[in-house]
Amino acid sequence: MTRLSSSMLLDPSVLADPYDFYRTLREQAPVWSVPGTEVVAISTFDLLSEAVARPEDFSSTMRCLLYRDEDGLPARLDFGDAAMPTLAAADPPLHTTHRRAVFPELVARRMRALEDDIRALSATTVASALRHNTFDFMATIGNIVPITVVAKLIGFRDTDPMQLLQAAFESTTMVGGTMPLDRLNDLVTRIGVIQEWIKDQVTAAGEGDDETILLAVRRALHDGTLEMGEVQTILHTLLSAGGESTTSLLGNAVRMLAEDPALQQRLRARPEDVDVFVEEALRLESPFRHMMRSVPHDTTLGGIKIAAGSTALLFFAAGNRDPAQFDNPDRVDMTRGSPKRHLAFGHGIHFCVGAALARIEARAVVTQLLEQTQDFTLDPDHDPQWVDSLLVRRHAQLHVTATPR
Repeated sequence: MTRLSSSMLLDPSVLADPYDFYRTLREQAPVWSVPGTEVVAISTFDLLSEAVARPEDFSSTMRCLLYRDEDGLPARLDFGDAAMPTLAAADPPLHTTHRRAVFPELVARRMRALEDDIRALSATTVASALRHNTFDFMATIGNIVPITVVAKLIGFRDTDPMQLLQAAFESTTMVGGTMPLDRLNDLVTRIGVIQEWIKDQVTAAGEGDDETILLAVRRALHDGTLEMGEVQTILHTLLSAGGESTTSLLGNAVRMLAEDPALQQRLRARPEDVDVFVEEALRLESPFRHMMRSVPHDTTLGGIKIAAGSTALLFFAAGNRDPAQFDNPDRVDMTRGSPKRHLAFGHGIHFCVGAALARIEARAVVTQLLEQTQDFTLDPDHDPQWVDSLLVRRHAQLHVTATPR
């Protein structure tokens, strides 16, 4: 039986293949105080659901960043009083104010209006990649579609998708927990550049522009609902999370299909099942492995004491494979009841505001890839590569070999 040790949390081999570790957490220590650290890992579906319902005990305010210390353990770079609670990293009532400022532009009606554009973008991007029988899915499709869509949704102008993508990835790398301290400090410094660019975009937004999130937050800024620092952080968060989460989802879904020719053919024959497959891909490979919470006072969870000042990691990825909640949790089940009953987009008040958009993009890309190919497999000469991160489950490279129709 695997024994838990502190070094497992950031061990590169465990990060690349984390599911035995998650199983061990659920079975041995569903609330695990990582020895030698101030980090607590929470891993079962029921306890995760309880924790997110207790913001007074598990606050979303981000008070630190994690980094990998010289012993390979998670250490904390504390913000102290400099923490700025904003949207995903805020508790009620402030979280409610921020969500209201952006949510009207993310409702289903707005998403449906973008769906035709997303399908067209997916079709042309897939067709372009298929000019070569072997290609890196991430570089040609998986990275491109989400950042293009989220930039349009926010309303950024005169954008370079590759620069925005780099900014999004640097943001999630900063909170990824695996950087040494010196590299983490460099990333924190560079974040200021994109923050200033976002400020310029907000300042230049005009009432004659199309209805976008950028215009919505500018109005909130003018009426005093939001301050500029909050606006910058909200837009930066949406850019990073919107680009990162869907990019991860697309790569994970395509890798699963490349490894399963029978499932590919089923979905080609029954394209209406793509939606269920997307939910299984989300459950099995949650784009964000965990969400961070701070513990403002001594509390307990599952009968385990958690000290004030601890940093709690809510491992949704572990909960999504909890056999107490899901039959055959480690495999794709296209007949699974209530396929959306997973934690990949969070739970409760912090359920991802862009979940509908991510699903639309995933459905569009997967459908186009299936329609435009007879089959596709992993390139035997290039193994899939994962990003080194405790937070995201994203492929850095995913080379596939395809037979176009």
